[in-house]
Amino acid sequence: MSTTPFAVDPRLLRGFLAVAEELHFTRAAARLYVAQQALSRDVRRLERELGVELFVRSTRQVVLTGDGERLVPHARRVLAAQEELVAAFRQARPLLVDLNSPGLATGARVLRRARELAPELELMARYESGLTYAAAEILAGRLDVSFGRFAGLGPAVRAGLAQQPVRYTPMTVILPEDHRLAALDAVPLAELAGERVYAGAGNPRTPEWTDLAARLFEGRGIEVAPPAPLAVGEEEFQRMMAKTRSPVLAVVDFPPMPGTVARPLVDPVPLSPVSLVWRKGLRHPGLDALRRAAAELARAEVWLSHPADGWIPPTDALIMMTFT
Repeated sequence: MSTTPFAVDPRLLRGFLAVAEELHFTRAAARLYVAQQALSRDVRRLERELGVELFVRSTRQVVLTGDGERLVPHARRVLAAQEELVAAFRQARPLLVDLNSPGLATGARVLRRARELAPELELMARYESGLTYAAAEILAGRLDVSFGRFAGLGPAVRAGLAQQPVRYTPMTVILPEDHRLAALDAVPLAELAGERVYAGAGNPRTPEWTDLAARLFEGRGIEVAPPAPLAVGEEEFQRMMAKTRSPVLAVVDFPPMPGTVARPLVDPVPLSPVSLVWRKGLRHPGLDALRRAAAELARAEVWLSHPADGWIPPTDALIMMTFT
């Protein structure tokens, strides 16, 4: 037997313990917020490094081997010591969390729940308007976390970020109160044919939203409205709507605006994919709390359920099926 010393990655021990306690790879992966395939790879790597088999796997059950049972108390002691060491030297700085815009519910609800889960931490809200701008701030180290359409970022930007799917948010259209479609309870997409719909064109902070709108409108006779001056605040938004008369593409939790009505879009139901996004390698207890909060709310509110008549670009659907 080799006497060469080796170091075991605590992440591998954490994954092993989760499987040992759940005796189920899928449940253990969900508990750790990782993909099942990644967890299986980590367990196999730990088995190779220790030179033993830790689990007997079958299609029906997962059972600890004798070596697996022997490892459990050692793994718990190692991880407890690591947590004690980190706690002794880590002074958690405030975590800066971008919620896009005031009034949008998804990010705000995740942040509120995270604060409940970790009241001793300082999670500070920011409002950067769009994920494209926020992603640049995250990569520059001036922001920690944001929410938005991850697939709308360029590949080079995504390479430096990690994400956790949070929600498929149904879209709506914001209309002037006297618009021809305002009397409808819901607006079929076909009814928007011939309309120019504002979707943030020209706003350098939100090109991912404009791109999503262009994909939705393609082949349906709907035009993305040309760039307009960016309206900040209720009064300016109302004034610009009265001036341009353009419907505005939004999401269901878009805050109400005077002089307008919000109508859900149907046939199909367009979905805006929302992910929690952070810089790869970021370690912060506030991020852990946000990830737990997002997973809790997604389960409780069925946020990641894709309706049968829902629409989403294939690239987005693929990304929303993956966890970092």
